[in-house]
Amino acid sequence: MQTIKQQYLTGERALFQGHDLTITDSVFVDGESPLKESRDLVLADDTFEWKYLLWYSQHVEGHDVTFLEMARSGIWYTKDISLRDSLFQAPKNFRRSSGIKLTRVDLTHADETLWHCQDVTLDQVTVNGDYFGMDSQRIRADHLAVTGNYLFDGAQDVVVDHARLIAKDAFWNCDNVVIKNSTIVGEYFGWNSRNVTLINCTIESHQGFCYMENLTLENCRLRNTDLAFEYSTVNATIASKINSVKNPLGGRIQAQAIEQIIFDDSQVDSSKTHIITDQTKEALSDAI
Repeated sequence: MQTIKQQYLTGERALFQGHDLTITDSVFVDGESPLKESRDLVLADDTFEWKYLLWYSQHVEGHDVTFLEMARSGIWYTKDISLRDSLFQAPKNFRRSSGIKLTRVDLTHADETLWHCQDVTLDQVTVNGDYFGMDSQRIRADHLAVTGNYLFDGAQDVVVDHARLIAKDAFWNCDNVVIKNSTIVGEYFGWNSRNVTLINCTIESHQGFCYMENLTLENCRLRNTDLAFEYSTVNATIASKINSVKNPLGGRIQAQAIEQIIFDDSQVDSSKTHIITDQTKEALSDAI
């Protein structure tokens, strides 16, 4: 394996089709597509300053790599890439790529990042930007922190654990999502999604959980959440009060209290949703 060390690399396609390379302590300055069509790379303590750096690449491993703002649209159509302890200042990275593993990575300008990707592992990743993870599949995320709206729109087969997400319109149009031990803050959570399960989560959402099919909440807290579950089928056990519930299509909702239950659509049959609160349980106990 050839080693390239402490180099200042310029010009378009500086290492085009490079393979079996260890590149360390080097800077890719100007010039597009410096490592396009590359394979079997090890990157260590490098800096990328320009665009389209790893397109159509395969088998890339890196650590302590820095991607500056103009290294935008940097990693597209790439297979099998693993990065750790690295920093992305650049947007629009990771498009139509697969076999992505990010560990202790910060994406400080992650607008339109991780689109149409498959087989993604995120471990201790921090994201700041809108439209992260759109239409991606088979995602596993642990200790994910996100500040940005429209998170994981259209994603499929997603498992998230110990996350903190501040995201309006998160998890819309999704299928097969499990979120555990996480905190989610943002309006309109989960619309138009199917087969979504939340376990031991705290959620704050205005008009969240609407137009959803087969929604499950286990031991969750709905903090400052109103107009929830409209036109959704739901099985929810809530360890808190809910501000208001509106027009659920069916299922079971159990909560400590519900301040307001609204059925104002004549086409919705309220008898199809079994609603239980501590107050109704007490009334049943008194009747017995």
